Amino acid sequence: MSDMCDATGLRGSCKAYSDVQFEFEPASGTIWGYMNQRGNPCFNLGLLKDLRSFGGELTANSGHVEFEGAMHKAHYYVAGSRVPRVYNLGGDLALFLLLIRSRDRDALAHYAKLCIDNIHARVQNYSCPNLTTISLVQGDALGGGFETALSSDVLVAEESAMMGLPEILFNLFPGMGAYNLLARRIGARGAEELILSGKILPAAKLHEMGIVDVLAKDGEGEAAVQAWIAKNSRRRSGMQAVLKVRELVNPITRETLDAVADVWVDCALRLEDRDMRMMSRVVRAQMERMDAAMAAPAAPAAAPVRALGVAMAAG
Repeated sequence: MSDMCDATGLRGSCKAYSDVQFEFEPASGTIWGYMNQRGNPCFNLGLLKDLRSFGGELTANSGHVEFEGAMHKAHYYVAGSRVPRVYNLGGDLALFLLLIRSRDRDALAHYAKLCIDNIHARVQNYSCPNLTTISLVQGDALGGGFETALSSDVLVAEESAMMGLPEILFNLFPGMGAYNLLARRIGARGAEELILSGKILPAAKLHEMGIVDVLAKDGEGEAAVQAWIAKNSRRRSGMQAVLKVRELVNPITRETLDAVADVWVDCALRLEDRDMRMMSRVVRAQMERMDAAMAAPAAPAAAPVRALGVAMAAG
């Protein structure tokens, strides 16, 4: 067995898909998953299926992963991104437009189901009672990207990260768990206010609000995750018990998530031409910003949010 099993911080590849790669750190039992899409970094069908495939294997193997020819128990599962300055921009808006215009309710419902498959599995810790999930946000997390970040037990974010739920700007709402997940952290009233505001907020503000658990300096997100793991390793059993109590007191059931997703599908099919024009502008802006990022990778960290091309309130 490699010396990596005893060296904290050392890790290697354990699974790779086209849009997401996974590494394992055996000394701490940590899975590091990184979304790394070539095109628009949103939750397209391919990424959703890849994430669900890995999560399904984790559940089937009772929280173990294969690494260097042996099965290892995972204690932590970190979800991050290697797309520069972006965690995830949320739903596949180009697909939404296509399905809404064709009035394809079944396909919209199928997309929503794939999202809920992933969100609910993570909320339930992949049916592994000794697994702690952590989101590492080092760039913008918008819409479904923010929902995904919220679905972990612990949310770590770097200071320059911007997060929010802009769906209300095109007359929609985040229907894949945002309300439930925010209500756990800031109550139903706070959840509604944030959802209806459409605001994109800096990580520091979200930390003040109690949404972000750990605020890290830019470039130090991974170190902050490792520090949190080291700090809590000796009280891991107690920590997991508290997280379990959180689930018991504020349960998020599959049935509730499915019902909310049905409301989302109905809402999407009621969108008017002006709403879809706004959505089209966002899609174009997302593609332009990714093209610009590839051409000029040293662009300022705040550029992605500004490049959305819509009047998003950031405050």
